[in-house]
Amino acid sequence: MNQVNLKRLAQELNLAVSTVSRALSDSYDISEETKKKVLALAKKLNYQPNPFARSLRNRSSKTIAVILPEIANNYFSVAINGIEDVAQANNYHVLIYITHENLQKEADIVKLLLNGRVDGILMSLSGGSEDTGHLKELQDSKVPVVFFDRVSDTIETVKVITNNFESGYLATSHLITRGSQKIAYLTFSGDLSIEQQRMKGYMESVTNRGLQHREEFIVRCNNNSEENYQKIMELFSADDRPDGVFASVESLAILAYEVCSELNLRIPEDVKIVGFSNLRTASLLSPALTTITQPAFNMGQEAAKALFEALEKPHVKMENRTIVLRSNLIERRSTASN
Repeated sequence: MNQVNLKRLAQELNLAVSTVSRALSDSYDISEETKKKVLALAKKLNYQPNPFARSLRNRSSKTIAVILPEIANNYFSVAINGIEDVAQANNYHVLIYITHENLQKEADIVKLLLNGRVDGILMSLSGGSEDTGHLKELQDSKVPVVFFDRVSDTIETVKVITNNFESGYLATSHLITRGSQKIAYLTFSGDLSIEQQRMKGYMESVTNRGLQHREEFIVRCNNNSEENYQKIMELFSADDRPDGVFASVESLAILAYEVCSELNLRIPEDVKIVGFSNLRTASLLSPALTTITQPAFNMGQEAAKALFEALEKPHVKMENRTIVLRSNLIERRSTASN
């Protein structure tokens, strides 16, 4: 029996191979009547498309890349699940690249992907991404890119974020209402727009509540855990130490717990802590950590949906728009009133 391929379908229907191919791809320029005939015969003969040959014809790799600054942050693990949920529904594979908060590594990964290895890119920027030359090169290559969480304001495309300013304001106000008067802000990088927005929320809450803004309470950290530990240790070893902490990154909230344990500071009696975190174990910490929890899975889904919309319309420029999904404050023991 002859192999069931596009050529055989075309011969039996007396159609061109290209017409059959476009009908199976639900092309707009093929009539509904022709599509029904092609699909009916394909089903009858149990036609199975060759995905490799199809990808060559379409110059498609059926693969998207996800570029992340780190994987230890539970937010990104959950976001990947949302991305893969959409990718699998579209019969796409997902490649994960980690920059380890290194701008040069991020640029190298982008350069690697410019050779047609992937059809599109989902990206969350590294901490030092003030230089966007490699991102503009990516955009000029016509490879669609969607940013999520850590986004670039200089590139016109779809960005998926959470309400960072409002969340920063809410976290700080929550500490104040629970009795904290000297609140420290632990930030990972001042270059990222999400960090800037969270800091603005923190500062506006402090100002609106009539508290004194103190520059020494803003601790700027990096991707070196030992250095970050020492900075937080110095902060809490001072005579006039903070009695509240807002950590903009979950790893910094965990370091604050470790420092408090080392210095025998009680949480929440001596220090109250709230942090951005999607840790499933936040409720298992001692005491349980109050968190600003991002809708990570949904953010991954929305970013992937936007990318696949772009892949379906390769000749249409991506709309420059921002999708904002709200985060929630989950109150736990770490901010309990004394």
